[in-house]
Amino acid sequence: MPRQVFFYDQPERFVAGTVGQPGARAFYLQASARGRITSVLLEKTQVAALAERIEEVLDEALRRSGGDASIPAAAPKDLLDTAPLDLPLEQEFRVGTMALAWDGVDGCLVVEAQALVEEEEEEDAAEAVFTDDDTGPDMLRVRLSGAMARVFAKRALDLVAAGRKPCPFCNLPLDPEGHLCPRANGYRR
Repeated sequence: MPRQVFFYDQPERFVAGTVGQPGARAFYLQASARGRITSVLLEKTQVAALAERIEEVLDEALRRSGGDASIPAAAPKDLLDTAPLDLPLEQEFRVGTMALAWDGVDGCLVVEAQALVEEEEEEDAAEAVFTDDDTGPDMLRVRLSGAMARVFAKRALDLVAAGRKPCPFCNLPLDPEGHLCPRANGYRR
């Protein structure tokens, strides 16, 4: 069966969202434009890794441009999107592989999320990243402005942190890799 590519160039909306209660949440990426909605399922760790990597790619693109790229240093507050996922929520596929690239010519971030594939198909899938041929797994490809990418990353990081229990001393979300609490260590803000 030929690959299906869900392509969005500067969508009206590109967000990470959840369904369910903390501890039993399902995480989604969702792109929408002109009445069309595409939702893909992924793991919490994938959402966190994607958001962190987006921040790194944007920071590097801004640094390499000498500050000339149209990338804000932080997510513009007027663009923050806190609305729930759009309905109907119909999963197109479960994400396996993701890729990012900064397009310096058009000044946008390209995000690709490919469907999870069986082991035998992995080599073919790796070769299909950033290609437009008809082979390989289904894919969600989104092109975002620097500002929209920052907004996506902020919401995604906040979403991941929201499921964590707060520290009893400082009320910050507890990090599963360890929490250095300023109050517990005697430091006061």
